[in-house]
Amino acid sequence: MQPEVEILSGLERRVDLVVSIADVEKEVQAQLKRVARTAKVQGFRPGKAPLSLIERSHGQGIRYDVINSEVGRSLDEAIGETKLRVAGTPTLEPKVEGVEEGFLAFTATFEVYPEVQVPDLASLKVTRANVQVGDAEVQRTIDILRKQRAEYEAREGREAQDDDRVTLDFVGTIDGVAFDGGTAEKFPFVLGQGRMLPEFETAVRGMKAGESKTFPLSFPEDYGSKEVAGKTAEFKITVTEVAEPVLPVVDAEFAKSLGQAEGDVDKLLADVRSNIEREVKARAQARTKSSIMDALTAACTFDVPKALVENEAQARVTAAREELKQRGVPNAEAMPIPAEAFTEEAERRVRLGLLVSELVQTADLQAKPEQVRTRIEEFAQNYEQPAQVVAYYLSDRQRRAEIEAIVLEDNVVDHVLAKAQVTDEDVAFDELMGTN
Repeated sequence: MQPEVEILSGLERRVDLVVSIADVEKEVQAQLKRVARTAKVQGFRPGKAPLSLIERSHGQGIRYDVINSEVGRSLDEAIGETKLRVAGTPTLEPKVEGVEEGFLAFTATFEVYPEVQVPDLASLKVTRANVQVGDAEVQRTIDILRKQRAEYEAREGREAQDDDRVTLDFVGTIDGVAFDGGTAEKFPFVLGQGRMLPEFETAVRGMKAGESKTFPLSFPEDYGSKEVAGKTAEFKITVTEVAEPVLPVVDAEFAKSLGQAEGDVDKLLADVRSNIEREVKARAQARTKSSIMDALTAACTFDVPKALVENEAQARVTAAREELKQRGVPNAEAMPIPAEAFTEEAERRVRLGLLVSELVQTADLQAKPEQVRTRIEEFAQNYEQPAQVVAYYLSDRQRRAEIEAIVLEDNVVDHVLAKAQVTDEDVAFDELMGTN
């Protein structure tokens, strides 16, 4: 008789499994005999040791494996009959009460994947980001490139202002005692770039070479150095030089410094515009995709398997630790990062993943080879030798799979845009690029 799968709550299911002890022992004896043929036991020739000795040395492990195999087979049959999709690993517990003699009984508890219903896409309200790239945006980018290549000339009597390079000596103390990292001589930094704490930059702004100042500075509670985090220090600074930035002229030499081998300024400007347009397109698409994914998630309330959420949350913890390691944080592996902090986001990601997967299947939105190649070719334009990049991605299965995933998401976005209630949103260039 096929065991009955019991619905507990939500996606949780339970089933009782029964295994015949006689069947288990029959298989155990068969495996012991196979082991005995080649087993090496001290005092006996290979394959000649008594079966009782093999039983003592190997019986427990073989019996454990056979029981697990029989229980697994019984569970697979029970699940297969009901056509359930198991999410995560079932939990097995031995059952004692109500078990017939000559049998072993277990209770398996597990979760199943939900039945995902794609929402009515016509009812979704989404926004599509639009950004204009004109001469002003190109010029702004050129100005940024010029600033990055600025040379600095010292100016006597100049009051320090943003974009100036200020060189100074400073000594910081807390309760009259100097602390590590709080003292430097002839320390240069560009004012207004956020390299120093805001209070420090405010104190320096307006000073001239030769001037000194003493001021208090409160370190943030989350400051990187625990020695000074949350404390107030006193800094004495002496400015030794204020240098004004001198920006390079946009000419042939400037064009060559940016990789335009011919020194053609017009071609440089065209290349800059093309690069900006590619970047703007990618960011606008990402913004639109975010709006669509938020709308899809909000329209679905189906339960998600706790096991998948826990796995996703743990993956986020692992990613967070890796990021801390990349930033040079000591003992990142041992730092306590509670998985619960990621539970809400993990649940959202799992729900969205299940929904997108269902949408891809029902609407046939899989990435097609020609779409993948086109996307790779677009991506390759960011490199000096696009043909080599294309060949590399097409020949590397993992890299190609990454592009396929991107194309698949693009297909979902286009599909939803074609059916949903779309509001076009004009986004300022600076807002999109995060330069506000």
